[in-house]
Amino acid sequence: QVQLVESGGGFVQPGDSLRLSCVLSGRTLSAYAMGWFRQTPGKEREVVSAINWSGENTYYANSIKGRFTISRDNAKNTVYLQMNSLKPEDTAVYYCAASSKAAISIVHHDYSYWGQGTQVTVSS
Repeated sequence: QVQLVESGGGFVQPGDSLRLSCVLSGRTLSAYAMGWFRQTPGKEREVVSAINWSGENTYYANSIKGRFTISRDNAKNTVYLQMNSLKPEDTAVYYCAASSKAAISIVHHDYSYWGQGTQVTVSS
């Protein structure tokens, strides 16, 4: 069955960097768009970034533009989120997800499969 395994979260100080990774199995990664979402207690899950099947089109939430970079390596069935200049407000559980279509989507219902989440905590 389809499985998404995330890694790379941790506890860091403001200004530090992290790279999240998500490895997909049981599905061909190259055929579908991928996304990263995040969620904090009491808040709705929100889109952080998304990338289309070829990696040529990307989307970034306004809150992280210029600081985060999404990328994918279809040969390795892996999607990455490079997070630089981290801020306390970036603290959340981060989830990767596989879309049901090739084009970018920024709404969670368009994503068919989800990872377990990885915690990112940014604090002094």
